[in-house]
Order: sequence, then structure tokens, then C-alpha cells
Amino acid sequence: MSVKAKSIPNNPAVIAINQTLVKWDNTQRLKIYYKLAALLRNRFTVMDALDRIWDIESKDGKKPDEPFAIAVASWLHELEKGFSFSSAIDGWAPAREQLMLSVGDASKLEKALLNLIKVSEGSNKIIAPLKNAITYPLVMICLCFLIIVGVGLYMVPPMMEIVEGAKFTGVAGSLQWLSEFTKDYWFMVPIGLFTLITIITISLPNWTGKIRVLFDKFPPWSLYRMFTGVSWLLSVSALIESGTPIVKGLQSLRTNSTPYLRERIDAVLRYMNNGASFGGALKMSGMGFPDPEIVGDLEIYSELDGFEESLQQVADEYLEESIKNINAQAQMLNSFAMLLVSIVIAWTLFGVFEMQNQVQKAMS
Repeated sequence: MSVKAKSIPNNPAVIAINQTLVKWDNTQRLKIYYKLAALLRNRFTVMDALDRIWDIESKDGKKPDEPFAIAVASWLHELEKGFSFSSAIDGWAPAREQLMLSVGDASKLEKALLNLIKVSEGSNKIIAPLKNAITYPLVMICLCFLIIVGVGLYMVPPMMEIVEGAKFTGVAGSLQWLSEFTKDYWFMVPIGLFTLITIITISLPNWTGKIRVLFDKFPPWSLYRMFTGVSWLLSVSALIESGTPIVKGLQSLRTNSTPYLRERIDAVLRYMNNGASFGGALKMSGMGFPDPEIVGDLEIYSELDGFEESLQQVADEYLEESIKNINAQAQMLNSFAMLLVSIVIAWTLFGVFEMQNQVQKAMS
């Protein structure tokens, strides 16, 4: 079947929906890249390789409306017009992938694809422990909220009705206040929690400046620093390995980066333009990014021969070290969350027992 026979939808809305589906399905997209790299290794042209991949994704043409079949057909159409592969996947893949695949000629595409797969797999390795570090504490905080609301609305009021108008003291008094607060203002707790989570979420990729450097030492900002640092360092390593000059690579990575990462890249570029090495520029920036210890290693390696190999080794080691650090911080956050739940449970139980004692004294 010719390229022209592989029709793509004319409806822009349908194209946009399929682009979104393909862009979000990282796993399947990486499989496509791996198949393409394997076929290129076996001396297929890019067009012939994608033609074979389209047969697979469309089930030999029986399901041409599958998202990845449409994607590959679109790539083939763009290549036939004379565009590069990185330009052909515009809209179908994240900007970072386009950047890493924007190699000078098709002969380097196989290596660029393999580098991209390596970077993506490295980033995915750190996502699982990162999710664990965030999910469990959030669940425990929600549990605390449910306990507080449950005690305030359903346990304390019946006991207060036994002795009408009573004013409890001590821990029992705090439960009485909790009950009155929960009755009238319980909605403020989830609103406050949602607001806090929203502020933190927005701050992670956008907050910059000297104060942010201090907060980068503490979770959740330290977790974001590690994740961003690993992905960035792996990308820099892959671009250098593909023959891209380091300054040009940094400038390219800056284009679609977050304000947080852009600030750090700008600092590195500023010092490198004044003659500093890559590692030296990271140190002089004073931001401790991607990691203070890694910065020290890069300062040494960037002044030695074989920096490309050293950078790749440092990036791989930093990936493994970051996974360990994230797991360690996850355990710390989990312990804190469990302690918080235990304190809330102990407080409510002790308060209820004290309230019972004060009710008995008031009735005797």
C-alpha cells in the first residue's frame, strides 16, 4: 500500500483527539521508536520502516483508524513532503522528543531514537517511587480529615446533649471546640487542603529565586528537583552523545522548559559563555542543581578528556542515587503521615474518655 493510500482524517478535531491520545501514551510511542530503530539498524529506510510499522499498527490495513496507525500515516505523509522525522512528529509527541530526534541526517536517527528511549526509560524509573512518596501521605492526610469530621459531627454532639450547656475542659474542651467548628465550618478543611495542594503543585515548576533554592532541600520541592534534574541530565548526556555541542544542547532544552528549569539553564549558560566549564558553571550558579554532590563530580569530569562518557556515567549513577533518595524521603514522609494519624486518633480517643468522665462528674 503506498503512502498516499494510507489516508488520514481530514477533520482537524479528529486529528487533534488522536494527537492527544498518541502524545499521552508514552509506552506505546516508545515501542514505535524502538521498532523504528531496530528496522533502521537492519538497513531499512525511514519510509520503509514506517510503512512496516503502519501495517502492524493498522492490523494490515484492517484498522486504519487506530490512533497510532493514523499517527504513522501522518508521519509518512510529512516525510514524503520532504520534512525531517522530528518535524513529522510535531503535535504527536512532546517537544522534548522532537528536540532529541532533530539530528542532522537520517543516518543518525537510529542512535537518537535509542538515546531518547534510554532517557524516557530513565525518567519512568523515577516516577514510580515519586508517586509512592506523594500518594501515601495524601491518603493519610485525607484519613485525618475524615476522622476529625467523623468525631466532630457524630461522636461529640450526643455526649454534649447529655449535659446541656456544659463547658468541657482540657482535651475534652478541644473536642467540644472541634465539634462546634466542624458543624459550622467543616468545608473550610477540604478547601484549605485543596488550596495548599494547588499552591504547592503550581509552585513546583514555576517558583524561582533564592528562596526556592532553600526550599529545594525539603520535600516535596526536593522530590521535584531530583526528578527534573535526572530527566535534564539524561537529556543533556544524550544530546552530547549524538554530537550536539553542549551549549547548543542547553539552549535547545531551554526552549520548552519550565520557569524553574529555565532559570537553572540560564545560569549555567551565563557562566559558560564567560568561559566556565559545564560543571564549573553548575557550581558557580549556587543552586545545587541537579544535586550538590553531582555538581562536584561534574566540575572535575568536565575538565578531563572523555567528558561525554563521564557525563553518561554520572547521569546513570545520579538516576540510581535519586531513586534511593526518593525512597528514603518517601519513608520519612510515610512515617510522618502515620505519626500524624496516630496523634489524631490518640487525641480523639483520650478526649472522648475525658469527656465521659466530665459528664459523669456533672451528673453525680
